[in-house]
Amino acid sequence: MSSEPAPGVPSPAAPDPGTVPAGGAAVTDGTAGVDTPGSLSARDRAVLAFERQWWRFAGAKETAIRESFGMSATRYYQVLNALIDRPEALVADPLLVRRLRRMRAARQRQRSDRVLGSDRGRD
Repeated sequence: MSSEPAPGVPSPAAPDPGTVPAGGAAVTDGTAGVDTPGSLSARDRAVLAFERQWWRFAGAKETAIRESFGMSATRYYQVLNALIDRPEALVADPLLVRRLRRMRAARQRQRSDRVLGSDRGRD
């Protein structure tokens, strides 16, 4: 008998890189504040945390964005849209990222329906 695992079965020491750890949390080396290649920056993690609970802030979301990040709402949404397309963000918070992607896709469909709907009436 060999101590080698059966073909197609990953060894316990080397987890499958395509799997997400239980709870959806990213596996880190424990060093706080150090950004490694392929990981989320502190700002990216803050943006995800803000999106997770922005409704808790008093006042308009745009005001909270300016106070929290020091950027315009337009720039914030550019950063957010780029962030939710990154696989690292999906690993860090899969439920939030999938929800934001669904909401973005729904808005895109609504915009395209409005544009296509207005062109149909011209023929």
